[in-house]
Amino acid sequence: MDGRRVLVTGGAGFIGSNLANHLAERNDVIVVDNCYLGTPDNLDPAVDFREESVLSDDLPTDVDCVFHLAALSSYAMHENHPTRGARVNVEGFVNVVEHALTDGCDTVVYASTSSIYGSRTEPSPEDLPVAVNTGYEASKLARERYGEYFSNHHGMAMAGLRFFSVYQGYGGAEEHKGTYANVIAQFADDIANGCQPELYGDGTQTRDFTHVDDIVRGIELAADNRLDGIYNLGTGEAYSFNTVVDAINEELGTDVEPAYVDNPIPAEVYVHDTCADSSKIQAETAWEPEVTFEEGIRRVCRQYQ
Repeated sequence: MDGRRVLVTGGAGFIGSNLANHLAERNDVIVVDNCYLGTPDNLDPAVDFREESVLSDDLPTDVDCVFHLAALSSYAMHENHPTRGARVNVEGFVNVVEHALTDGCDTVVYASTSSIYGSRTEPSPEDLPVAVNTGYEASKLARERYGEYFSNHHGMAMAGLRFFSVYQGYGGAEEHKGTYANVIAQFADDIANGCQPELYGDGTQTRDFTHVDDIVRGIELAADNRLDGIYNLGTGEAYSFNTVVDAINEELGTDVEPAYVDNPIPAEVYVHDTCADSSKIQAETAWEPEVTFEEGIRRVCRQYQ
């Protein structure tokens, strides 16, 4: 993407700021964020930051492309405040897209989630039947259905991306998320500071850990190719939490044992395993993950060495 005017909602947050800063190298980038989970400190000076809610009646959607990443992004946030979760994640999404449509923007790339696949150790393709067990998952599936509506009824290019366990580490914008950060970032910080990382259950749960740099490339390619529909973004490889702890200890030269604790999330809704089948976006854009698990661990640990 080059020489365009774009809007990134949630652009002061973890993934959003990485995307905004990358795009600002060659584009005019506006960020809208209410600073609930993000901070303008994450943004480069070249980014035009606006402290604003996605529920606002006055949004800067007179752009070539909207990247909609704003969301309440955890199980707890939705279960504690289900109405607020629906307003931000569903009504906020519809509000932004309606503003874009009115302003003549017909290209939207938005964040969905891989959680709606449930627990699977095999790679999950986009046509796999999905279900919702939490308010967070319901809100993201609602986005996909509204995305389908805007595509079918208004002819917009609506690319919904199901992210798989995105991480960067506290050396980047992820630090601001604190306890909502990816477990790789949290475990690395704990181990580097001599604290036992807390693993739910026995630590055998697995995730398709995808570095934010690969996610940003996938988001940009989705816009460049005006993708329409639902696409996975993940590596196709999964690693257990125990393996993450071992890899961090090896990289840091430490020997910190994890502490195994009870899982506060009910077993019937907890996603134990995830793994992406990203062949669809690979076929349509030639996107491939470039940051291996080993390289990702090295990057996360670098700040502590």
